[in-house]
Amino acid sequence: MASRRDPQPGPGQVLLRMKAASLNYRDLVVPNRGYGSFTGTLPLIPVSDAVGDVVEVGAGVSRVRVGDRACPCFHQGWLAGAPDLDRLTQTLGGPVDGMMADLVCLPESGVVKVPAHLADEQAATLPCAALTAWSAVVTYDTLGPGSHVLVQGTGGVALFALQFAKLLGAHVTVISSSDAKLTRAQALGADAGINYLTTPEWARSARAITGGRGFDHIVELGGEKTLPQSLRCIKPGGTLSMIGVLSGSSLAAPLGLVVTFAKTSRRPAVRPRGTTAVGPYWLLRKEDSAGTIGAMPAQRHFDDETRRSSAGVQPQRP
Repeated sequence: MASRRDPQPGPGQVLLRMKAASLNYRDLVVPNRGYGSFTGTLPLIPVSDAVGDVVEVGAGVSRVRVGDRACPCFHQGWLAGAPDLDRLTQTLGGPVDGMMADLVCLPESGVVKVPAHLADEQAATLPCAALTAWSAVVTYDTLGPGSHVLVQGTGGVALFALQFAKLLGAHVTVISSSDAKLTRAQALGADAGINYLTTPEWARSARAITGGRGFDHIVELGGEKTLPQSLRCIKPGGTLSMIGVLSGSSLAAPLGLVVTFAKTSRRPAVRPRGTTAVGPYWLLRKEDSAGTIGAMPAQRHFDDETRRSSAGVQPQRP
């Protein structure tokens, strides 16, 4: 713990009094300098995802006003357009100071207003995990009824991807190391689940769920130990979203399968602030034609290897 002078907003800046925060896997990587030179200079203020009240604004601010609730944008320098090195290295919680503070001062372009129906604990989980999942299954694909999606694990990105894919009408399979977590995932809408500890060669069982044709989209979160099997159950022309390295960062996979089957193998970035970026905030509204849904809670059901944690409300069934 450390103390600093209270920040004062200058022209175009917003002062937030923080109310809730959530942890992502990257928040555990940063203190160990896991991003190398892109980690930033330690010590720094950790954590990227949070929500706060606007308590003061500088001259010229028009996007928010005192009394609004707002979430920070994960990429503070990426407002629109294609990513580049400068835009991708202005991320909160490393290398830029993050949200684990009483007061935080940000440019007005770096915050998004929070819908009133979301609790603080819910809103605090959105900026990084939700937008990464949104980029994967919405921005970079055209999923719909009849599509098959495989999601790895039950961490933040995984559960957001599950909910977004179900909203699009897709059939979703979840793999996990825990039967109890698979049961919770099915309560959130998962159509099928596979325990990869009791079924180590899960690719064969997963492919069978699709009738042998393979998955249209795989949300690849494991990395080293899961990618080889993902390549065996993606359909020809399918999309593999490379997001996590929770099981290791080395790669040993047959390139023939990459060339033959995966149309797209990309790392979906957290999107810039804009219509696409704020979509998850409003899609996760209270009511839709299918019933009641809620933003992913701050308390998530993590596989053991993710080592991610936060505290908050329990999930609502879609």
